[in-house]
Amino acid sequence: MTMMWIVLSAAAVLSVAALATAWAQSKIGTAGAAALAEKPELAGTIIVLVAIPETMVILGFIVAVLIILRAGGA
Repeated sequence: MTMMWIVLSAAAVLSVAALATAWAQSKIGTAGAAALAEKPELAGTIIVLVAIPETMVILGFIVAVLIILRAGGA
């Protein structure tokens, strides 16, 4: 029963991180497309700004793994 809560909490952490990243990228992508329509030379900056939220998913994955490992799961 305890292992179920551990896995559920790890899944919740990863799910929230993924949803937050998707939301952030949708907002940044929309603004980036509008900015590129006016100034095409901003392409490199927009690519970096779209890639930054991906760190949220990576950090969420690390936290989920730490939750499982700290609880004694394999």
